[in-house]
Amino acid sequence: MEKKKKVVCFGEVMLRLATPGYLRFTQSPAFAATFGGGEANVAVSLANYGWPAEFVTRLPENDIARACLMDLHRYGVDTSHVLFGGERMGIYFLETGAVNRASQVIYDRAHSALAEIGPGMVDWEQVFAEAAWFHWTGITPAVSQGAAATCLEAIRAAKRSGLTVSCDLNYRKNLWKYGKKASEVMPALVAESDLLLGNEEDAEQVFGIHPEGGNALYSEGRIDAAAFASVCRQLKERFPRIGKIAITLRGAINANHNTWKGLLYADGTLYQSRPYDITHIVDRVGGGDAFMGGLIYGLLAYPGEEQKALDFAAAASCLKHTVYGDYNQVGRAEVEKLMEGDGSGRVVR
Repeated sequence: MEKKKKVVCFGEVMLRLATPGYLRFTQSPAFAATFGGGEANVAVSLANYGWPAEFVTRLPENDIARACLMDLHRYGVDTSHVLFGGERMGIYFLETGAVNRASQVIYDRAHSALAEIGPGMVDWEQVFAEAAWFHWTGITPAVSQGAAATCLEAIRAAKRSGLTVSCDLNYRKNLWKYGKKASEVMPALVAESDLLLGNEEDAEQVFGIHPEGGNALYSEGRIDAAAFASVCRQLKERFPRIGKIAITLRGAINANHNTWKGLLYADGTLYQSRPYDITHIVDRVGGGDAFMGGLIYGLLAYPGEEQKALDFAAAASCLKHTVYGDYNQVGRAEVEKLMEGDGSGRVVR
């Protein structure tokens, strides 16, 4: 059997400090400490499905960072090219919402080790020597100019090495604080990517692209396929290299009850997953990353079967909403069971 080539993910992993249960920041006497971050979450998903995954980042040399690496190793994620330096890890604080009260995230990641990374610090040719895929998100170039330049360096090295490059746009307006707008930085990075994950807000805020005719992509539980296809066509015209464009459609009924569906546009065909009704959300953070991890796995494991890859991604992200923490701690068999329609939740004996 041919050896599977690894997927490399690059970005910042953070210390996550969450209030227990549904307590507010102002009333909680303690925080539950775990780790997470968009690209690390994708790497963990892939490793859980049995696909080799490596996570590249920069961390300070202290015991908190070592605990983070031990956590990633527990899931089978390779961290052999992690850089050490800087003074601190990034942190994010999470207050989980309930019913009509939204969740809150507060970032504390200024001057983190990853924010102070720069071109030339990572030997990308060595990192990509046994890789087939490189994944990045729009969060990394938002952190600092050095992180943006390093991300572009990595993308170009990946293309020279013949890797597929995927991007989750992940527009976070509160992170773009170093004097550059996403619209100034992102086009050069996206231009050399092959697979793009985003939504209508990402397309509008980052690239100024709107659905033709002024229609919303997703309204009152209904999908306007023509509006979605028009956004994809515009993205393809601007970035010809992109071969596939995916979107996640979340209908937020309240903080504990969401609907969920995935779409994939490939070679002029629009694929749609089945819709999921998630009525008792445990933790929605990382749901998009779970979709991305599932989609990458599906495209690698089921070559030429775009519908099956999309179905795997949507089922994986649905299950993530039942798992506490950033990481989607489910296996391939569980995802495939839900893909096949078994969402009963009956005890497995």
